[in-house]
Amino acid sequence: MAKGRGSAVVATVVLCLLAVALQCEVAHAATYVVGGKSGWTFNLIGWPRGKNFKAGDVLVFNYAKGAHNVVAVNKAGYDGCSTSPRNAKVYTAGADRIRLVKGLNHFICTLPGHCAAGMKIQVLAS
Repeated sequence: MAKGRGSAVVATVVLCLLAVALQCEVAHAATYVVGGKSGWTFNLIGWPRGKNFKAGDVLVFNYAKGAHNVVAVNKAGYDGCSTSPRNAKVYTAGADRIRLVKGLNHFICTLPGHCAAGMKIQVLAS
């Protein structure tokens, strides 16, 4: 082998192993339909109970487009039913797919009165 060629082979093998490891991680992500058959609606605060969420899992929010929305907010936004921070991501498609990050994930509907009526969830992902 020419000088330096061995290190190129090792680097290629390492990169291939990393790619396989990353694909395995993605393959293990679970998908959860928020609210089950009822979809994203009122009184779902307890829906996450008993589920073992992991970072990378996907939540699917199904609802009639225009009837609701989904906004990923911080704890203050969740507690106060407000979009906090102001640049919070708003989803309006009616079949929104949101990947969980590690820690607490908070989601609310910001249509008038919806969050206050229980259209919000917080999900802990390990």
